[in-house]
Amino acid sequence: MPTFFRDLGHALEWRAKGETLRVEAWGPDAVRVRAISGGDLLDGLPGALLPDAPPLDSGPLITIGDHTATLVNGALTVRVDAGTEGRLTPDLPAAAGRLTYLRTADGSELLAEEPHHFWWPGPRLHTATGNGYHRLEQRFRAYDDERFFGLGQHTHGMLDQKGAVIDLVQRNAEVTIPFLVSSRGYGLLWNSPAIGRVELAATGTRWVADSARQIDYWVTAGRPADVLRRYADATGHSPVLPEWAAGFWQCKLRYRTQDELLEVAREYRRRGLPLDVIVCDFFHWTHLGDWRFDPAEWPDPQAMVDELTSMGVRLMVSVWPSVSPASENYHPMGDGGLLIGTEYGPLAHADWPDKGLGAYSAQVAFYDATSPEARAYVWDRLRDNYLAHGVKVFWLDACEPELKPGHPANLRYHAGPGLEVGNLYPRENARMVWDGLRAAGETEIVSLNRSSWAGAQRYGAALWSGDIATTFASLRTQIAAGLNVMMSGIPWWTTDIGGFHGGDPDDPAYRELLVRWFQYGAFCPLFRLHGFRGPEQVLEPSMTGLANEVWSYGEEAYEILRGFLLLRERLRPYLMEQMRTAAGTGLPPMRPLFVDFPEDDGSWTAADSFLCGPDLLVAPVVVAGAREREVHLPAGARWTDAWTGEAYDGGTTVLVAAPLDRIPLFLRDGAALPVTVEAS
Repeated sequence: MPTFFRDLGHALEWRAKGETLRVEAWGPDAVRVRAISGGDLLDGLPGALLPDAPPLDSGPLITIGDHTATLVNGALTVRVDAGTEGRLTPDLPAAAGRLTYLRTADGSELLAEEPHHFWWPGPRLHTATGNGYHRLEQRFRAYDDERFFGLGQHTHGMLDQKGAVIDLVQRNAEVTIPFLVSSRGYGLLWNSPAIGRVELAATGTRWVADSARQIDYWVTAGRPADVLRRYADATGHSPVLPEWAAGFWQCKLRYRTQDELLEVAREYRRRGLPLDVIVCDFFHWTHLGDWRFDPAEWPDPQAMVDELTSMGVRLMVSVWPSVSPASENYHPMGDGGLLIGTEYGPLAHADWPDKGLGAYSAQVAFYDATSPEARAYVWDRLRDNYLAHGVKVFWLDACEPELKPGHPANLRYHAGPGLEVGNLYPRENARMVWDGLRAAGETEIVSLNRSSWAGAQRYGAALWSGDIATTFASLRTQIAAGLNVMMSGIPWWTTDIGGFHGGDPDDPAYRELLVRWFQYGAFCPLFRLHGFRGPEQVLEPSMTGLANEVWSYGEEAYEILRGFLLLRERLRPYLMEQMRTAAGTGLPPMRPLFVDFPEDDGSWTAADSFLCGPDLLVAPVVVAGAREREVHLPAGARWTDAWTGEAYDGGTTVLVAAPLDRIPLFLRDGAALPVTVEAS
């Protein structure tokens, strides 16, 4: 009987049926799996894993038998079955080379590949699409009681995503991060930026890449907190969030002039309200892709930054990856190969309004963020036109990039074909700012991004949830979306408080929504008020929404919002402690209840409450008119209502009061946090 196995010392390899499969120890309790149709594995393809695997305490134990082979790495054991046992013919079945992941402690099954059919196809499928590329499928067995978390940010409103089909593609408010955490005790990273999908069905789990060269994924075993720690070790830890970034960010669509923006900051100071960041939004530029202030509206950026700095406020400036034909950079970048190319047709990838065009839109291109030369070119403009005036915080909007139409198959990046590398773009765009600021000697780096990908956390990339609706239903969706972002390894996240599309500041119903959303936002990692208030307008350079400051919603709302601004300030030392923990361990500051209480069944289904650090349970009000709500309190702790002081045993669901000026908050095991003024 021929052998199909090879012991490579650090890895176990299987070669049969024209396929090469390698299982490699990749950090403690973790393995990296790669498979290719024919020939040797390819190194250096774009992915999320750091170039070097995290160090091991000891090497893996590899055992090769007649019909199976195993690799043991800490808590995780991987078995490869040759499919030869008991066979009367030399032909290998569809299940040949099948992988099973086991808990080393007791040998029980964590996860297993499963063939689609007894004859063909097997658990891994490579269907040629031409020129060495394949449509790749990876199939795993389904488990009735399994729950899935992570996978980026989506608008479906589900915390547990079992049963969902998730497109692996970047869109406004739909963010692909192909990492999931399973309730069965493992995490899996699909280590490919290819366009595709993941199907979390009752009949099996299937990962699909529409066109790529090899299967590549990473698996680790452990409780959710262990999985998140191993994932951060493998893909990169976030830095510690700067102290100023934990404060309040004021934003609207949009402040049109330097004087308008400064007057808002001055009013915050006159009122004695905390303000750490104020935002200069889009259309502040001369032309899209010039990456500089229009002097007609922003005549003295240095004076503006100086005045804001004197008030303890940082200016964040919106930077888009789009380049209009009217821009001074369009032809130099096009001639230099620094724009995203296409397989067919011109460079233009979207229509967008620009100054000087009247009612017409320009056909804009996008710089190629996967190109080191293109990143350096754009950073040089940001350095000369923004950083030179003291601007150090950048809002990387529309960084999916926002293609119209969305045809990734037609795109050609420096890193490869659009179908193989398209999801990588937002991470590399954030890397542009990170590398540039680091080279300039800056150490406190935060960029705010509308999209993201695995590993972006190591580049100081925060994420916000995109252009979302101004409804209570949208608010409910944000809670699950944000918690799944936290389970995707991105610890810095926020929303447009109040939603983005619309909202009337004079409407009592909308004021209630804004208050409830603001209360929720006060406990998110980033605390940011933004939105396009008022009726829809034509998208054009002079557009702006209605007022969107905390005093814009009437006196009753203002007093409540002011109270939560001050509460956020009182909690900042606690929040910064959580940010340091996130940087060191990968444990996010905002997280589902089951991360801290995996033994509590109710914590796995609590989709509308969360922990802010270990000591504070937050239960937002997400129903219009509600003045009370039920809250699940996890078993394993005793919980105290932070407002009333009433104590409750864990493992119960309680009905608590939630008047308009209060969000239900519970302190764990007697924790002392300054929620109320009396407690500070």
